[in-house]
Amino acid sequence: MTTFVDRVELHVAAGNGGHGCASVHREKFKPLGGPDGGNGGRGGDVILVVDQSVTTLLDYHHSPHRKATNGKPGEGGNRSGKDGTDLILPVPDGTVVLDKQGNVLADLIGQGTTYIAAQGGRGGLGNAALASARRKAPGFALLGEPGHSGDVVLELKTVADVALVGYPSAGKSSLISVLSAAKPKIADYPFTTLVPNLGVVTAGSTVYTIADVPGLIPGASQGKGLGLEFLRHVERCSVLVHVLDTAALESERDPLTDLDVIEAELARYGGLDDRPRVVVLNKVDIPDGQDLADIIRPDLEARGYQVLEVSAVAHLGLKELSFALAQIVAEARAAKPEEEATRIVIRPKAVDDAGFSVVAEEGFYRVLGEKPERWVRQTDFANDEAVGYLADRLARLGVEDELVKAGAHSGDEVVIGPADDAVVFDWEPSLATGAEMLGRRGEDHRFDAPRPAAQRRRERDVERDEADQEYEAFKPF
Repeated sequence: MTTFVDRVELHVAAGNGGHGCASVHREKFKPLGGPDGGNGGRGGDVILVVDQSVTTLLDYHHSPHRKATNGKPGEGGNRSGKDGTDLILPVPDGTVVLDKQGNVLADLIGQGTTYIAAQGGRGGLGNAALASARRKAPGFALLGEPGHSGDVVLELKTVADVALVGYPSAGKSSLISVLSAAKPKIADYPFTTLVPNLGVVTAGSTVYTIADVPGLIPGASQGKGLGLEFLRHVERCSVLVHVLDTAALESERDPLTDLDVIEAELARYGGLDDRPRVVVLNKVDIPDGQDLADIIRPDLEARGYQVLEVSAVAHLGLKELSFALAQIVAEARAAKPEEEATRIVIRPKAVDDAGFSVVAEEGFYRVLGEKPERWVRQTDFANDEAVGYLADRLARLGVEDELVKAGAHSGDEVVIGPADDAVVFDWEPSLATGAEMLGRRGEDHRFDAPRPAAQRRRERDVERDEADQEYEAFKPF
């Protein structure tokens, strides 16, 4: 059964925002007490967080669909809906987030590093928040905005200082087991190691991590064997250690050829030319192995490699190897630039940037922009007053002016939003003045009329005045 997964495709969906509430305060002796609809709650986000205790993406391999909770709708009495709960997804240190096209979205390194994979939708405003001096009692509310949803690819790249590379059965697992407390599977057949193993080595005052990468073979960078799946785990390592088997039972192989093959695969994978190399001649406790090590060592040193002879079984040369690697790791750490706190870059939009564009397409005009598309998503098209409010907002934004500039006429088809999620309507320019306009769209004239009790009093006063006038006209002298 699979226990290690380092690449998954995750389907994430943030929570939808709650709808706003359209409500009017009702109390005895207070007709039309005013709007009191609350706002909808915000939808929950899907957040990736680095957790040092997590070492694999196995959970997301078995359950790739993850969704945050929705925001609650608003209620009357100015009660806002509850925000949706954020969904926290722990990922291993060194996880890279990519989109479906392979573009890197985030590189998560360090405990607590976060990335919002899907952002929750905004809650809709209730009619209390939409009320104004001209629109005293809106009979509508805004809908909650849908949360973002999509697919992301998670790739795990092991964060280690030293990477052990080499042919299968070269002794990498045995070497990491004696250098650290790691307990990898060890056996006398190829491809025993099916997952990268990570160990911690202490050499004097230097503590570093060492990774055992599964065995590479010719063609690994093109997908043969296990190489392509695990070559990514070498990318973050500061030092590459070639483990060569000096006691190979296969007569057609020799350590120098093995080294050339592995170096060719690393070159084809790319991005590793600047890493320092160390060559470890393993299994020198065997007489034939020691003899072969003595033969090839001058050639390796002539190529510029630092060569060390060890035996994982007999525990020979391990101390020298651990301290040599510690020195290289310390130098690599010292050469790295100091890490700076993450800067927050604020890029305000230009003052005259309306945030939308009008594009003339074949047979219709398309309006694209964050604001118009969001306003459309939040509009209840079953409510005429809400549609009028949307038209007013678009007109104030300048959409109608841009449509006129683009050549649109009354009755032309206008599309707001991208093709897969668009709203289509026949455009009718709004009239700012004229007898046809009985009031601005979205206004409520209920408060313009006098209150019923006051109206009745006025009518009684008028009747009384008329009766008095009649009496004065016909009273006897």
